[in-house]
Amino acid sequence: MNKVSIHQFRRVAAQLSRSLLRCLSRYLPHYLLLSVIALLCIFPFWWTLVTALSTRGNLFEFPPSFWPHGVSLENFAEVFRVIPIVAFYKNSLLITAATVIGKLVICSLAAYPLSRMQFRGSKLVLGMILATMILPSEVNFLVNFISITKLGLVDTYTGVVLPNLVTAVSILLLKQAFDEVPQDLLDAARVDGAGEWIIFVHIVLPLIMPWLATVGILTAVDAWNEYIWPSIVIAKPEDFPLSAGVLYLRGTYGSSTRVIAAGTILTVAPILVAFLFTQRFFMRGMDGAVK
Repeated sequence: MNKVSIHQFRRVAAQLSRSLLRCLSRYLPHYLLLSVIALLCIFPFWWTLVTALSTRGNLFEFPPSFWPHGVSLENFAEVFRVIPIVAFYKNSLLITAATVIGKLVICSLAAYPLSRMQFRGSKLVLGMILATMILPSEVNFLVNFISITKLGLVDTYTGVVLPNLVTAVSILLLKQAFDEVPQDLLDAARVDGAGEWIIFVHIVLPLIMPWLATVGILTAVDAWNEYIWPSIVIAKPEDFPLSAGVLYLRGTYGSSTRVIAAGTILTVAPILVAFLFTQRFFMRGMDGAVK
C-alpha cells in the first residue's frame, strides 16, 4: 500500500469516526431515555413472573431478585386447583368479543354521520361527546347500575357489555379516520348510484381497517382487564370474568403471594400475546390518527 492509499484510508476512517460520534451524540440520549422507560414498564411484569416461578426466597428483599429461585410451575398448578380458571377464561372471552364487536359497530355508525353528513346540531353533538371525556368512568357507575336494574339486566353479560359499547375516544378516532377518506371517492360512488349504506359498508369501512383494528385492540384490552363493573353487575361467582375471578385467590391464599402472582400472570398473558401479534395494525392505525 503506497502513501497515497494510506492517506486516503486515514481520511475516510476519520470521516467515519466523526459521523459515528455525531450520530451517538444525537441519538444516544434518546435511546438511553427510551431504554429506561422500557425497563420501568417491563419491571412490574418481570418481577411478578419471577415471583410466580419461585418456590423459595424472600419476595420483599431489597434490591429485589431478578431471577427465580427454585423454579417450578407449582404455583400455576395451584391456581387451576383453587379456582375454575378455565370457566373464567371463557367468560372473559365472551365479554371481550361482544364488547369489541358491539363497539366497532355502534361507534362507526356514530362517527360516520359526524364526519360525512351535514345536519343541524352536528357541532353540538360533537361537543357533547367531547364533554363526556372530562368525567371519570367511576362517576357513571351509579347511573349505569340504576339503568341496568331498570332494564332487568343485573347478573347478565348484557348488563356488563352494554355500558361499554360507546366511548368518546373511539368515536373521535373513527371520525378522524372517516375524515381522511377522499371526498372525490365518495362522490364518484354516489354518481354511480351507490346509496349511503353501500358507501359506508363496501367503500369506507375497508379503507379504515387499521383504525378499526386500533379501536378493537384498545377495547379488547379494556374489556379483558376490567373487574370493577363486572363485580358490581354479576352476582354468581362462576360467571365472573378472569380479572374479577382471580381476586378469589386473595381470600383463599391471602398469605401466598406466589399463587396470587401466578394468577396475575395467567390473567395478563393472553391479552399481552394478542397485542404482540396485532401491534402492527395498532401502530398503523395510531399513525393514521396522528396524521
